[in-house]
Amino acid sequence: MRLALALLLLSAAPVVQADAAPPVAATAATAATAAAQDAALLQFLDAAFDEQLDRHPESLSQLGLKTHQDRLDDYTEAGARADQALAERQRAAMHARFRPDQLGESAQVSYRLFDYEVTRGRESLRFRRLNFPVSTNGSPAGDIPVLLINTHKIDTVEDARAYIARLRDTERVMREVSTTMRDQAAAGIIPNKVNFAPVRADARAVITGAPFDGGADSTLLADFRKKVSALTVPAATKQALIADASAALVGPFRRGYDQLFATLDAIEPLSTGNYGAWHLPDGAAYYADRLKSSTTTSMTADEIHALGLARVAAIRAEMMAILREVGFTGTLEQFSDKVRTDPQFKYPNTAAGRQAYLADARAVIDGAMAAAPRYFRTLPKAPLEVRAVEPWRERTASTAFYNPPSADGSRPGIYYVNLVDMTQTQKVQVAGIAAHEGAPGHHFQIARQQELTGIPKFRKFGGYGAYVEGWGLYAERLADEMHLYKDPYARFGMLSLQMWRAIRLVLDTGIHAQRWDRDRAIAYFRANSSVSDTDIAREVDRYFNWPGQATSYMVGQQRIAALRARAERELGPKFDIRDFHEAVLDQGALPLDVLDEQVTRYIAAAKR
Repeated sequence: MRLALALLLLSAAPVVQADAAPPVAATAATAATAAAQDAALLQFLDAAFDEQLDRHPESLSQLGLKTHQDRLDDYTEAGARADQALAERQRAAMHARFRPDQLGESAQVSYRLFDYEVTRGRESLRFRRLNFPVSTNGSPAGDIPVLLINTHKIDTVEDARAYIARLRDTERVMREVSTTMRDQAAAGIIPNKVNFAPVRADARAVITGAPFDGGADSTLLADFRKKVSALTVPAATKQALIADASAALVGPFRRGYDQLFATLDAIEPLSTGNYGAWHLPDGAAYYADRLKSSTTTSMTADEIHALGLARVAAIRAEMMAILREVGFTGTLEQFSDKVRTDPQFKYPNTAAGRQAYLADARAVIDGAMAAAPRYFRTLPKAPLEVRAVEPWRERTASTAFYNPPSADGSRPGIYYVNLVDMTQTQKVQVAGIAAHEGAPGHHFQIARQQELTGIPKFRKFGGYGAYVEGWGLYAERLADEMHLYKDPYARFGMLSLQMWRAIRLVLDTGIHAQRWDRDRAIAYFRANSSVSDTDIAREVDRYFNWPGQATSYMVGQQRIAALRARAERELGPKFDIRDFHEAVLDQGALPLDVLDEQVTRYIAAAKR
């Protein structure tokens, strides 16, 4: 988005004589009008958000709310079009009621962002049928259990019945998803071959165990039993609830999964290989749309590819400096292979090894929290936990990711790490990943954003990939300044993560615009990184299935780093890292051009 934001409070207006100044009463009246309009817009946008959210029970649960907690989302094309129609009506009402030039600075940003999101939604809706609802990036077969286990609280018998209702509603969701997949297949839109085996395996894991077969409770029944057992109700009531949940699992829930398996079985023979977006109908336009959403810029695939190649070269040079520091005389490729395979850089592939990884990651988080007041004016209030990805979703879960806290504060921010195979996990990357996903990365930005006051809910709970992931990547390098990397190997681990994101620019554009195949993508990744073979394959499959998203990290980080360099250059001794971070974070996630304007205002104010 390239729109000019009126810098009302910082405009460089010409100096005028005192007798030409507006009367104090008029100035006060103007300010009062703007304040009233700001409050009215905030109320309007919050009502619009609530109206949209009311259509999405799963999002309500993610925010810690119990409204419609007996239902799952609508997964149909008609539902998506109804969502967009509602947003269009709200946008028209906002335009009719409010004028940007009568709003204060932050309210103007809110007006622009709501307008931007509705427009982006409209532009992207035409490509909705090209998005695969089931892939290695996830599917309802894994997402629904995650929702129930991690967000559906059972504090009352009614909560338990709502959980059971969601188990039953899973059959409808799987029917809707299966219909979408079959309609896509009929139009020649077929998932890549890499998707079928892992998706099927993860779904099978969900329906393994009691009451589906003998042995220990399945993951969902174990969760339900644990939550219901904690209720202060008669034992007979608990037993009845558990019996109802078991019936729902072996009945409609299992039928839903069986329908998904049948759909996968029917479509898999039609899949002829692994292709980028270019292989889809209208694929070039679809990919351009995805890049626009992911980067919030107008950068082309060629420009992003060139940036990736440049960043790969620059980071290689930084890595070579580490090799010289530790006295390694071989090539970068040899050092990367050493880091990838040498037992000294590995954890045991045991439960104890997994616990050791989690302990080390928690120590990094503790160190970040201790150092943070020297780098930040404001810290998030929500606590942060480090957890291993649950075994039943390890095959399709990302290497690491962050789950935001609930709106009511009952659920902490959670940094998840996938420890499916410790032989593929590198000690040198522990600190860098913890900095990105936890502190000072996503938790310091996302949890802080949710705690902001005076901005509408859609900004508190929304975001833009280039900003959010750009901040996470910026935080990896900031962690070096905060002395979170205790030796050169940890710094090399951080650089390997930076290289990972630079490689993403090359591979995402290579796959979707330049027609790279999977083997070429894997070979390029391996030649330029120390990432394990398992992670490389998982990552490359993710890029195939999620066009554009992988470009957001480095594009965003490069903009934030450039803005910091500009602030340091223009402010000189007046530069304070805490104030810069406040300028970046105190309005929440922004498209990159709007962030540029935000930092411009901070620099102008700091110069005074």
